[in-house]
Amino acid sequence: MRKSDREITDPAQILAIVKGSQTVRLGLFARDYPYIVPLSFGYEERDGVLTVYFHCAKEGKKVDLIARDERVCLEWDALAGYVETGHSVTADYESVIAFGRARRCTGEERVKGIRLLLEHTGFANYSAEACAALPAVEVYKVVCERVTGKRRFPKENT
Repeated sequence: MRKSDREITDPAQILAIVKGSQTVRLGLFARDYPYIVPLSFGYEERDGVLTVYFHCAKEGKKVDLIARDERVCLEWDALAGYVETGHSVTADYESVIAFGRARRCTGEERVKGIRLLLEHTGFANYSAEACAALPAVEVYKVVCERVTGKRRFPKENT
């Protein structure tokens, strides 16, 4: 990281950014260009490992790209606004980037992924079992192998 003073190393702070985000962006390998898609998501952290779950249709570009190469990148961010620095204008932000492999979930893990997604999106009262049983729904998980965070906020907010 070029500006190491902006690096977020505290796992609790990184997790707070993930928790506060409504959308994760999934980066995939495509043939000519990278492919990035915004997604709703659920997550859990156990023993220092972040696992992210998302759902999608059983067919489509995302599914095809994952089948070809399961390596993915995830990105979360929050923008607090723009500020003058005295010589320019910059953004006050925080972001998290993670790398891992997208794998299709089956059985109880599929239900778990939907349950975590419903909880994160504020619909914990819905039946994860019923949602996971929908014939058009696929569930994937990404076990994050590497996670980095970065922030540029005024000193009083850090």
